[in-house]
Amino acid sequence: FSVQVEDIIEAIEDAGFDAEILPDSAVPQPKSQKTLSAQFRIGGMTCANCVNSVEGILKKQPGIKGAVVALATSLGEVEYDPSTISKDEIVQAIEDAGFEAAFLQSSEQDKILLGLTGIHTERDADILHDILKKMNGLREFAVNTTLSEVEIVFDPEAVGLRSIVDTIEMGSNGRFKAHVQNPYSRGASNDAHEASKMLHLLCSSLFLSIPVFFIRMICPSIPFISTLLLRHCGPFHMGDLVNWILVSIVQFVIGKRFYIAAYRALRHGSTNMDVLVVLGTTASYVYSVCALLYGAFTGFQPPIYFETSAMIITFVLFGKYLEVLAKGKTSDAIKKLVELVPATAILLLKDKEGKYVGEREIDALLVQPGDVLKVLPGSKVPSDGVVVWGTSHINESMITGESAPMPKEVSSVVIGGTINLQGILHIQATKVGSGTVLSQIISLVETAQMSKAPIQKFADYVASIFVPIVITLSILTFSVWFLCGSFGAYPHSWFDGTSNCFVFSLMFSISVVVIACPCALGLATPTAVMVATGIGANHGVLVKGGDALERAQNVNYVIFDKTGTLTQGKAVVTTAKVFSGMDLGDFLTLVASAE
Repeated sequence: FSVQVEDIIEAIEDAGFDAEILPDSAVPQPKSQKTLSAQFRIGGMTCANCVNSVEGILKKQPGIKGAVVALATSLGEVEYDPSTISKDEIVQAIEDAGFEAAFLQSSEQDKILLGLTGIHTERDADILHDILKKMNGLREFAVNTTLSEVEIVFDPEAVGLRSIVDTIEMGSNGRFKAHVQNPYSRGASNDAHEASKMLHLLCSSLFLSIPVFFIRMICPSIPFISTLLLRHCGPFHMGDLVNWILVSIVQFVIGKRFYIAAYRALRHGSTNMDVLVVLGTTASYVYSVCALLYGAFTGFQPPIYFETSAMIITFVLFGKYLEVLAKGKTSDAIKKLVELVPATAILLLKDKEGKYVGEREIDALLVQPGDVLKVLPGSKVPSDGVVVWGTSHINESMITGESAPMPKEVSSVVIGGTINLQGILHIQATKVGSGTVLSQIISLVETAQMSKAPIQKFADYVASIFVPIVITLSILTFSVWFLCGSFGAYPHSWFDGTSNCFVFSLMFSISVVVIACPCALGLATPTAVMVATGIGANHGVLVKGGDALERAQNVNYVIFDKTGTLTQGKAVVTTAKVFSGMDLGDFLTLVASAE
């Protein structure tokens, strides 16, 4: 039933109070939630123009405060107001623009993506639904049986992440196992899949293009094969027909990705390198088909250039494969930082009276603030915390650069990812997840890799006007050569007797379009920034973005703190010599045994 405003006023007045309707402006508007930051993996971007296109589309969406897209990592970082636009709507906006999109992670603390094992059928999914419905503190959840994942929004005050994982396992009698999905490992598998897919396309294109090249360039010099290829199959020569079939597969099956990418770009009023590839190869292919049909029905055989489009697509795919490999390597630095944290932690279990009654190995991502963890000698500290029992020394050089091990006792602060050297420690976790020191370093490196150097902004601008300029130059090239040929400005001996100045000019025009692909222009700077920040992070040097790198050329003096920076802070054996008759190998065996 519906309640009218008058009914509400009457009810309040019946209770003995005065009531009146306030003007709309006086009604306090619900406060917008805090701005969230989310990462999305974006597929299908090929150059700087694609990046500009995605950024432009995102910034036009209501509720999005800012968007930065990195071509080298295929990642986008979006700041948005969740009360105005959801992450699913952001994904939809990117996909509507013709690109692939997938949500990776957000700054929202009460949302988690769990990987599942044991979910095979719809019946299994129903059982999981029933388990999750009975849990207190879960706001919403969505099970994806295809990817074996469940996304859960929960109240961290009411239920802990470890409780959710344990309940799923116990509620299914151990049939289902849940684990926290690491977005970095998902990114690594995506990179590997993309590289594998590109290699498959390249090999297929190469397998089909090499015969086309041989039929055109080498087979005419081999009498037996030449005779076979010149045999008629209907109105066509056998060689021309084989070339047409092979090149059609390369052009429209293997090269389909270029047509899709070019269509996406043109649909949004922008141009990219795929437009150039499609223009160049389609011009060559369409001309060759027309020349073949013309020759079949008139008897005059103009030259055919099927191998041009096939080889162009093969070479561009080779460049794409190298580009994908480069992208995969650029994120190695973050993967290595993530690997510094141990995969598991030993949780000390308490009874109701607070006494320790046992221990249990858990996923390190399930550690919660307040947990007491056992750290064995030689193992890594699972999270930031405070020592509650034991004494030891910890190697913190990965964070501080100080090579000398730091003594730790009760109340000492420890940092996640550092190495415990001698004694057993019991630590109480104080910061977990994104709050740890290591997570903040990873976040800093990610921000640096996403940032654009000033020179890159200029490169992006050049790339945006590059394609129209190249197409204009291509048309100009064709026009000049064709007009000059028509007026006899160059001798006809320059082209084959079966050719003409139209075909001669067309080949120059196609060359201009294909040679000018601006891949390197848009990818060079972000790749350089990625590699530089990544190598720096591996060596303990944190660079805050491309701007800092660009300004580093003006540095005149560098001041080092020697120990732990230029030196290791510990002695190493450089040379071993034996001054008796004993063999060096036997001597080293004894030394190793003594050690």
